[in-house]
Amino acid sequence: MKIGLGLYREQLTRDNFQFARQAGATHVVAHLTNYFAGKDPRIDSGDDGGWGDCSGDRLWSFEELSGLVDDVRAAGLEIAAIENFSPRFWSDILLDGPERARQIEGLKQLIRDAGRAGIPCIGYNFSLAGVYGWTRGPYARGGAESVGFGVPGSVPPGPDAPMPDGMVWNMRYRPAVPGAKPVSASSGELWDRLSRFLKEVVPAAEEAGVVLGAHPDDPPAEELRGTARLVNRPEKYDRLMGIVDSPSNGLELCLGSLQEMPGGDIYEHVSRFARSGRIGYIHFRNVRGKMPHYVETFVDEGDIDMAEIVRILRDEDYQGVMIPDHTPAMTCAASWHAGKAFALGYMRALVQNAHALGPSRTVPAGMAAE
Repeated sequence: MKIGLGLYREQLTRDNFQFARQAGATHVVAHLTNYFAGKDPRIDSGDDGGWGDCSGDRLWSFEELSGLVDDVRAAGLEIAAIENFSPRFWSDILLDGPERARQIEGLKQLIRDAGRAGIPCIGYNFSLAGVYGWTRGPYARGGAESVGFGVPGSVPPGPDAPMPDGMVWNMRYRPAVPGAKPVSASSGELWDRLSRFLKEVVPAAEEAGVVLGAHPDDPPAEELRGTARLVNRPEKYDRLMGIVDSPSNGLELCLGSLQEMPGGDIYEHVSRFARSGRIGYIHFRNVRGKMPHYVETFVDEGDIDMAEIVRILRDEDYQGVMIPDHTPAMTCAASWHAGKAFALGYMRALVQNAHALGPSRTVPAGMAAE
C-alpha cells in the first residue's frame, strides 16, 4: 500500500509537493481541470453557477502531462493518476451530442499521451449532474467544517433543480442556448452511453498501459437534477467492469461513497474489489450515516473501521495508492493543510503497522486471499 495526496490544479506547486513529502506521501493524484479558478477550492455544493467555466479548455497535451510528471518527480514524488476529465473534453460523450465522435478521438489521444508521459491511471466520473446538493457545516468532531447531505435543519440546493443547457458535471462547457430544454437522461440512456464509451476507449487505454478508474456517484442518489445516476450501489461496479473485461477498465474506489450507499457490507465489497486487481486508486475517507442523510467526518470518527479496511487490503496484497479525500477543515491558519496532515499521518501509521493489526474481523475466512 502506498500513500498519496490529491491536489487541485492551482495546488500543483513546489510548496505543496514538499508538504506532501513531509506528511509521508509518496504519490500525487493531480486534478488538471481548474474548478473554482481563482477561488478557494473547497468542497462545493454545486449551486450558484456551478464549479466554474471550462469552455476555453484545450485537450491536455503530451508536453503538459510529461512536464507535470517531471515536476512531481523533481520533488521526490510520483504521479499516481490524473483525476477527472474537463467537461469540455467529453460533454457530448456524456450527453450523446453531435461532437461525440470527435471527443472520443480526443480522449483516446489524451490517454495515449498520458501513458507515454508515465501516468498510469486516469480517474473519471461518468455523471451528468456530478457532485451536487451538499451543505456545509460544523459536522465533524469539535465543530470542524465538513459537508453533508440531507442534514436536518439545513437548506441544500434543490435536488430536483433543472440542470441548465450548456452545463454538465457542474461546469459550463459552452454558453447556454436561449430557450433550450434542461439536461435530462434516463438510467438506460446513461448506461448505454457508458457502454459505448468504454468499448471505444478501453482498447486505447490497454495499448497505453493506463487504467481508467471509475468513481462512484457522490451523492449516490437514484436521480439528481432530472438525470439518472450510474454507480449508486456497490454491485453496479460489477456491471461497469463487466462491460469490458479488462485490467484497464477499473475502479476509483471511494470508500466514503460506498459507505453512503444503501445495502451491502463495505468490507466484503472492498475485499472482492481488491482481489479483482481492478482498483486504480482509493479515496480513503469516512462518513457517518447513509443516503439520504449522512455527513463526512474525520478519517477516524465515521462508521467505517479504517483499520479493518487496511487489514483487508493487506490480506488481498493491494499494492496501489490511497489518498485522503474531503478532509474536514481544521480551525487554524492553514485549515486545508492541517486536515490533510491529520489524515495522512493516520493513514501512514495504519500502513506502516499493517502487519501488526491482527486478522481481519469482518471478512469470512473463505473470502480472504490465500
